[in-house]
Amino acid sequence: MHLRRVILTHPLRAVAMIALAACVASMSACLGDNDTPTMKVQGGDVTRGARAIDKYGCGSCHVIPGIRDARGMVGPPLTAFGRRTIIAGRVLNDADSLEHWIRAPQEIEPGTAMPNLNVTEQDARDIAAYLLSLH
Repeated sequence: MHLRRVILTHPLRAVAMIALAACVASMSACLGDNDTPTMKVQGGDVTRGARAIDKYGCGSCHVIPGIRDARGMVGPPLTAFGRRTIIAGRVLNDADSLEHWIRAPQEIEPGTAMPNLNVTEQDARDIAAYLLSLH
């Protein structure tokens, strides 16, 4: 993948490219009922996502709005995650990248504290749907 090569060889240029792509992506995002841009995750379900977040114990490391007992302080708080443009300082915050991050964080950010939790494809879609709904 060409973008991956750019990220590895020119990290500052890659961040600028990702930020530009995020701006373009946010302009084309669907508008919700309250005119807040929301990204849809094809095949993802917010309600199932909340259950999956609880099932995989994501709240033991993250503060996650709407998830009971999700008050972890190891990872960053996921408040307003749907408004973020970049994941892990590396990739565009879109549905595909977020699903990849959830399933295989070490592939995106080798050495990250985020563990591989063996999240299924469907659970990753549902978790992504939930996180991207947070504004």
